[in-house]
Amino acid sequence: MRDWITDFRNTIETSSRRLCAINEGDAARQAGTAWSAKQTLGHLIDSAANNHGRFVVAQMKDDLIFPGYEQDSWVDIQNYREASWPQLVDLWTAYNLHLAHVMSSAPDEKLSQRRSQHTLQTIAFETIKETEPTTLEYLMKDYVAHLKDHLNQIFGG
Repeated sequence: MRDWITDFRNTIETSSRRLCAINEGDAARQAGTAWSAKQTLGHLIDSAANNHGRFVVAQMKDDLIFPGYEQDSWVDIQNYREASWPQLVDLWTAYNLHLAHVMSSAPDEKLSQRRSQHTLQTIAFETIKETEPTTLEYLMKDYVAHLKDHLNQIFGG
């Protein structure tokens, strides 16, 4: 059963409607040093791009060893604060619906294959000890948990 993917799709669709209801000015507003909604959504787009590659490549190898990325630099370089809010929402929605498709297309044996070599001690939202085996399914679910955490920040939850 992959109920978690159905939940992920529902999260994307529900959140997309809620994000569309945020106006451009509110989306750009920063509170202190925290990212604005635009920057946070941009970070989630960057996370989708990085994890997209991970989800595909993990099905072609026996480990989950992947590099991290400089999240703050990615957000700064792409200047998300000045980007069009509706375009960011559209890109975030489309990218994550595609990731849900990638997740649902992964064979069960690839999802559940235990990998003793990984970098989830550094790249995961909810890290795993380097000595503890893990799975691609864990990495995918961790991605969803990370996404939901940032959506809660945007929605003030």
